Amino acid sequence: MYNEIDLDIIDINSEPPTEEPFRQYYFMAKCRKWVKDFEQKNERLPKACVVNMGCQMNARDSEKLAGILENIGYERTDCEEADFVIYNTCTVRENANNKVYGRLGYLHAYKKKHPQMKIALCGCMMQEAHVVERLKSSYRFVDLIFGTHNLFKFPELLASMLERSEMTIEIWQDTDKIVEELPIDRKYPFKSGVNIMFGCNNFCSYCIVPYVRGRERSRRPQEILREIERMADDGVVEVMLLGQNVNSYGKTFDEPFPFARLLQEIEQIDKIQRIRFMTSHPKDLSLDLIEVMAASNKICHHLHLPLQSGSTRILEQMNRRYTKEQYLALAGRLREAMPDLALTTDIIVGFPGETEADFADTLDVVRQVEYDSAFTFLYSKRTGTPAALMENQVPEDIVKRRFDQLLQEVQHIAAAKAERLTGQVRPILVEEVNAQDASLVTGRLENNSIVHIPGDASMIGTLVDVTLEECRGFYYYGRAIAAS
Repeated sequence: MYNEIDLDIIDINSEPPTEEPFRQYYFMAKCRKWVKDFEQKNERLPKACVVNMGCQMNARDSEKLAGILENIGYERTDCEEADFVIYNTCTVRENANNKVYGRLGYLHAYKKKHPQMKIALCGCMMQEAHVVERLKSSYRFVDLIFGTHNLFKFPELLASMLERSEMTIEIWQDTDKIVEELPIDRKYPFKSGVNIMFGCNNFCSYCIVPYVRGRERSRRPQEILREIERMADDGVVEVMLLGQNVNSYGKTFDEPFPFARLLQEIEQIDKIQRIRFMTSHPKDLSLDLIEVMAASNKICHHLHLPLQSGSTRILEQMNRRYTKEQYLALAGRLREAMPDLALTTDIIVGFPGETEADFADTLDVVRQVEYDSAFTFLYSKRTGTPAALMENQVPEDIVKRRFDQLLQEVQHIAAAKAERLTGQVRPILVEEVNAQDASLVTGRLENNSIVHIPGDASMIGTLVDVTLEECRGFYYYGRAIAAS
């Protein structure tokens, strides 16, 4: 839609539309008028910096923010000493919040010398009431604050900010609205994330996400397919379907639409060559999904399946709703259906009450499943979650010892698995010219591993068959196979 709307012909002196997303295009046109006035006065365009501080869903949201700013007329920059800086925040861990406060301290000093500078904060951290109260009392120099549920209103909020001298705040506690069809500035022209659902209903005891992202709500399949078709026509060959738990996609519709069926529909889009998705919750991964993945030539045989703990007792305390045995059985079914499947995971070490026996169960799962890679985390209290109030918090030195042992085990297994691919021919999607050596290009295997091969910029965005000649632990050097 946004390629078809000319902001310059929108009458900004009329009343704004009530229907979305047309209302936001009206406010984009108003902001563009402000940009033109700025340019005339300063003989340059205003510069905007979008800083993403969170997960892949945040990254997708940041692309929307950047696309809107670009459409309005701002010049993009990666430098935070800009006319407008917006932080898209994360709050999964409290140190993420502290990082934001630290950046604000730096910007405050800069803004004192450049009082026309504008600062905005959005994202998950803004959904916490105590954070907003702290910003209101101690960071009055921030100009705009909004959250995750009304991100689509960014043009309207930006217009309000530009017209006012005081702090603008609009936080929604929840929503059933899904508004897309707004400008997006993709990081890569040949691959893109696609939001298929928002929110989470799982309430794992250590996780703040359901409280800041809200309840699950799925986008209509027709809207998702239309967006991906437009992307394909615009040169996208790989899509990443995004949701807090994609396996529960479509369950809230009056007539459920399973995730496996959505994947089959996306497969029919000719120009899309690779399909990825994350994140999958083990309790909702269906046999239908396994069958669809196994039969597909487009769905990457790579699955991120968070374990979190190998102990059934700890899993119950985490409110994960599966057992060690159920997880191992699921992993077995996946390996049986797709012997070449790359399995990756998340593991938390030192959850409250974790004993040596519980930790031994985690190591046992790691050894049995043989993950291709794992994101390992030291448990840290997250204020606002049930786990933060649990007794028997594990001493820091014990957590650190277990973490080091787990990391060593994961890396040993992953390195051995990676080495097995040496000498094989696999396709990679070339993503960029290598930053350290311009004679090389860098791409990714289906399992998401990085591969460096001789090449040039003309190869970017193409799928290339490559011989994997040398494994360097978690990346490869290879050589493209010449077309016959």
